Amino acid sequence: MRRCVGCMESKEKQQLVRIVAYEGDVSLDLTGRAKGRGAYLCRDNSKCWEKALKKKAFERSFGTAVSEAQKEEILKQLQELKEEQ
Repeated sequence: MRRCVGCMESKEKQQLVRIVAYEGDVSLDLTGRAKGRGAYLCRDNSKCWEKALKKKAFERSFGTAVSEAQKEEILKQLQELKEEQ
């Protein structure tokens, strides 16, 4: 079980997507095994993304600042992932 940083609901790992920060780079981790600090987000709920941004959940989880460009790149990757499903 993992907890979504947006809605704060605990769900099975397969229902969430991991976002990882490692050496200043923030990216989507589809394998769930990439190096770095991770934060989980619901795969099927865009409101979780908005809630996480509003609460600065990624900055808190990673212990570092996340730039707007990094957030936009993650959002783009999440949208591509959603379209594939």
